[in-house]
Amino acid sequence: MSRPRLIALLLVLGTLAAYLPVARNDFVNFDDNDYVTDNLTVQNGLSVAGIEWAFTTVHSSNWHPLTWMSHMLDCTLFGLNPAAHHFVNVLFHAANTALLFALWWRLTGRLWPSAMVAALFSWHPLHVESVAWVAERKDVLCAFFWMLALLAYGKYATGGWQWLPGNASQPSSPSQRGERKGSGPMGSLSKSASRFNRQGSRLYWLSLLCYVLALLAKPMAVTLPFALLLLDYWPLGRMFSGDNGKPALKALILEKAPFFLLSVVSCVVTLVAQSLGGSVATLDDAPAGLRIENALAALATYLWKFFWPAPLAVLYPLHPVSAVEVAASVVVLAGVSLAVWHLRRLNRCWLMGWLWFLVTLAPVIGIIQVGNAAMADRYTYLPSIGIFSALAFGLSEAGTRFSWLKSALPAFAALALLAGLALMERQLQFWRDSETLFRHAIAVTDDNFKAHANLGVALERKGNYEEAIAESRKAFALGPGAVHLHYFIGCLLDKLGRPAESLAEFREAVRLSPDKAPWHCAEGIELVELGRGDEALEEFAVAARLDPEYAQPHIETAEYFFRQGRDAEGVRALHEALKCKPQTFQTLATVAHYLAANENASARDGRYALELARQANDLSGAAQPVVLDVLGMACAETGDFTNAVASAQSALELATAAKLNTIDALQKRLDLYRNGQPWHESFQTTNAPAK
Repeated sequence: MSRPRLIALLLVLGTLAAYLPVARNDFVNFDDNDYVTDNLTVQNGLSVAGIEWAFTTVHSSNWHPLTWMSHMLDCTLFGLNPAAHHFVNVLFHAANTALLFALWWRLTGRLWPSAMVAALFSWHPLHVESVAWVAERKDVLCAFFWMLALLAYGKYATGGWQWLPGNASQPSSPSQRGERKGSGPMGSLSKSASRFNRQGSRLYWLSLLCYVLALLAKPMAVTLPFALLLLDYWPLGRMFSGDNGKPALKALILEKAPFFLLSVVSCVVTLVAQSLGGSVATLDDAPAGLRIENALAALATYLWKFFWPAPLAVLYPLHPVSAVEVAASVVVLAGVSLAVWHLRRLNRCWLMGWLWFLVTLAPVIGIIQVGNAAMADRYTYLPSIGIFSALAFGLSEAGTRFSWLKSALPAFAALALLAGLALMERQLQFWRDSETLFRHAIAVTDDNFKAHANLGVALERKGNYEEAIAESRKAFALGPGAVHLHYFIGCLLDKLGRPAESLAEFREAVRLSPDKAPWHCAEGIELVELGRGDEALEEFAVAARLDPEYAQPHIETAEYFFRQGRDAEGVRALHEALKCKPQTFQTLATVAHYLAANENASARDGRYALELARQANDLSGAAQPVVLDVLGMACAETGDFTNAVASAQSALELATAAKLNTIDALQKRLDLYRNGQPWHESFQTTNAPAK
């Protein structure tokens, strides 16, 4: 095995080994729920319908169909096994590490600086967020196609790696600084017709295709055309290879016109998607001055965290930046810019790396505020390549000039990698589960509204309702505009059996934001619990008027009527629920349950219930125990006890695997079906079997 291949293999194995702990990590309740755990379309796996949804949805305020399809494929292959989902991210990160090494090795012929860039990229703790967070599949997937696009472009620009190490056509002196002369497969940029030969054409379009795939994974790839221009500056040197030695910038820009066009289209689509999702902050929410100040401070902070990556958090809240911080940031950024401008005379890698960092961070620096965050570790995944490249190649070049530096570089590199690995392993521990992640974020940041809110959700899922309420109240104190926290607290109080307090929270949510149909519906549910049925029906009616496509108020109205023994009115309400679009498997299964199992024969409609239950089962991918349970009820009601037994058995197996509390009830129904008896129950009082 050649030395470069051996190094690439070691980089891959080192990356996989370092990230093995993610196999113990769970999904987190921040974005993972939107992307996987609460996303039924994704859970149904890769299908024609799923692919159509991926290309037509702006779910989670983003349009990234390739990312959606990646998660769908994971669910097809692994179900909801978090270890498998996590490790796919790790595989992509390992592949990106190897591709980055291959890129710099091919472009510069410098083995050890290329390996150092890749190793820093692999083990830097700032990258833990991109790898250990399932929802950030878009980051590692986008980077994978980004790397492939650069590799294809590099091969196109060098005429098929005509400057490979050892090749007789490799220039001697410039290669020592990692700089290439020439322009492309056929030489001068002015000879565009001859340059675009058959092989060059294929490589060019291959690079463009990979760029399209990168954009379909994450729109942050819009800066790739600028990255290509930076490669033309260094190490390719194409920017200085025009006719008569004139700069070739104009020709290079024209060469990348299709790339720039795709960037513009992607920017427009992304802004539309994020606006439709309500993620773009207004100037009232985040004034222009705050955005500029935060952008300057964030750039300086990102730079600092490359060298001192602690403390790191999943959420950095957006706060006003002091004048001292802004001034210090400006001084740092100006100083670094001035330094690299002078260092470019020694090696252009310094200026290229600094510009790479600035340009690739530009889309997420906060001028357009999305998500109300000051910064995010994951945003450094691609920009870090510029800093690592400038340091690795720049210091390596300096080592050829200063013997003391040359002898110290190996020890310095080893120390940096070991420190990065140790900090990376420590950061991985905080991604074990949601509670650990957000407790850490609260500990290392100030006034972190979102961290408190997400910790409340994590505690609620563990059944720790009292502490979840306390964390939610802390979150509301820090972000009083978060009206949804009243709704969340109301739900927690309802679970604690405190309907009066729950009603007060729901009413406060309705008072502050009266146009939310689910909040009126929740208020109605509490009113039913408190015996105030007429008021409850009014709230259900308001919810239905506010959102004609919202089925839940009709379901709740039907349940209230069934409780009162007003079955005919209950059935009418169920049919109103079925008019709402789109129909979900939950709605279909609920209606089918009432129509198949009501002890009142006049309220039953077994055949229609069976039709609805089958639709629900198809929508849920035959993987939801509650739907299979209802399908069994409907089959039994129509006399098909063979399929009733099969459906109930499947429901029981799924419920047992998931440790649900419905196992005993499912077993009881299964026994009935085996004896040729349907399941009937009273919805009026106890929901116990009628006979």
